[in-house]
Amino acid sequence: MTIVGNNPDGVVGGVDTRAHTHVAAVVNHVGGVFGVEAFATTHTGNRQLVSWLRSHGELVLVGVEGTGSYGVGLSRYLTRAGIAVMEVDRPNRQTRHRQGKSDPVDALAAARAALSGTATGLPKTRDGNVEALRVLMIARRSAVDTRIETLNQLRHVIFTATPAIRTKFSGLTAISLANTAAALRPRQGDDPGRYTTLVTIRALGQRVQYLREETKRLNRLLRPLIR
Repeated sequence: MTIVGNNPDGVVGGVDTRAHTHVAAVVNHVGGVFGVEAFATTHTGNRQLVSWLRSHGELVLVGVEGTGSYGVGLSRYLTRAGIAVMEVDRPNRQTRHRQGKSDPVDALAAARAALSGTATGLPKTRDGNVEALRVLMIARRSAVDTRIETLNQLRHVIFTATPAIRTKFSGLTAISLANTAAALRPRQGDDPGRYTTLVTIRALGQRVQYLREETKRLNRLLRPLIR
């Protein structure tokens, strides 16, 4: 046990994080269990969790599972309270499956991993430029993937359309294809199939245009952060 050493008043916490409830455990300087409790994943719940941990002695360190996901709010709270936090790896999935999921057991494992020094990962802060890049890239990847999917749908609709419609879009690049499709002005006539096909082509073309412009807007936000 290297973190607390021989300080009999020092305690270490461990937290198994979930969407709605965090399960916390607290151990003494030799790994003995003081208790395990569950707390809501709210500001009040975080405050109660820290108060409960500190009620057992001098809180030296807290090991937290999932500091980049369910545990991000708690990790921020602990750090702002001046408490050292360590990222604790979740147990192996196969081991969990064999032994069964147990939040109290996982919380105790997190506490003991932090106590022994086997947990050495720094918590993910989820702030600053790194967090800004992360969330913008979520939107950008979605826009790019959806644009490609929509282009494929547009090409398929054109490919299965009448020869006259196919000829209109023959040989066009992706950008020209989308722009030409978006500029259509379908008119209702005696052929509902032709009309609805042109309406669909226009809708898909306009969608591709919108997603292309959205990607450009996101790129403008990303460039200074990357620099």
